Amino acid sequence: MTTTTARAHTYADLPGLMALMTGDEKHGPAATSTLDALWVLYDRVLRVTPEGADDPGRDRFLLSKGHGPMAYYAVLAAKGFVPVDWLEGFGSYDSPLGHHPDRLLVPGAEIGSGSLGHGLPLAVGTALGLKARGLTDPHVWVLVGDAELDEGSNHEAIAYAGPAGLERLHTLVIDNASASYARPGGIAARFEAAGWSALTVDGRDHDALYAAFTAPHPGRPHVVVARVESKEFAGEPESA
Repeated sequence: MTTTTARAHTYADLPGLMALMTGDEKHGPAATSTLDALWVLYDRVLRVTPEGADDPGRDRFLLSKGHGPMAYYAVLAAKGFVPVDWLEGFGSYDSPLGHHPDRLLVPGAEIGSGSLGHGLPLAVGTALGLKARGLTDPHVWVLVGDAELDEGSNHEAIAYAGPAGLERLHTLVIDNASASYARPGGIAARFEAAGWSALTVDGRDHDALYAAFTAPHPGRPHVVVARVESKEFAGEPESA
């Protein structure tokens, strides 16, 4: 949801905000692949504000695809969670904005990322914990990459969450064709086989993303597969 900032930033400002972050090891295509989905979530879906970042009733967003976090940082800056002037220090030794987000340093970050395959299990645990505390209103979102689904920890989480009926759990898979071929029938079919609600959309179409993010899925967790251009097309052939 739109939050109060020093000045109102729009989607059109994001490329300029991302351009403030320079240096090596940026994983540029990994970052830009998430840009549209992150913006739609923070601008139109997530119920969290900088002022309420510790509110027990807030929605939770977990970035599991933590490498190449420039889009995430740009969106957090646009929405007032972090100061815009932090962006220029991205990746420097004294900057809170590292090459992977650190929840102890980055306001609004729910987890610290690193090795792939942890975000979805953590999201399952978060949804279970909220339910156990009687907090049934917050939604839990986790963003993962398609190649990250090669991790067995994710498949254990997928297999558990469906039968457990974790209705407040949402997974956003950014599919840039890094490893989609590994799942017969496609990524959505893998989740559906475990009892999830699943939709596949154009990851650059904001209205399609919003419709998929807000689609009803009573009694089931929900996954949105957002297809974007392949990494080879974007000029970065390694998997992520």
